[in-house]
Amino acid sequence: MSVIYLLISISIVVALAFLYAFIRAVRSGQYDDDYTPSVRMLFDDELKIKTKTITNKKEEQKPI
Repeated sequence: MSVIYLLISISIVVALAFLYAFIRAVRSGQYDDDYTPSVRMLFDDELKIKTKTITNKKEEQKPI
């Protein structure tokens, strides 16, 4: 029975250690994405061109 108490207490300590490491990584900016916003602006024009061609094709197909 005492082994169960020992294993539960060790697992709680390990879980708290991982929680501390995660919170510390988030606060230090480990998961901040600095690369994607700078690249997104390069591909933004391609998305606008594709949507314009799709809407133009839909307008051409409308019966008069």
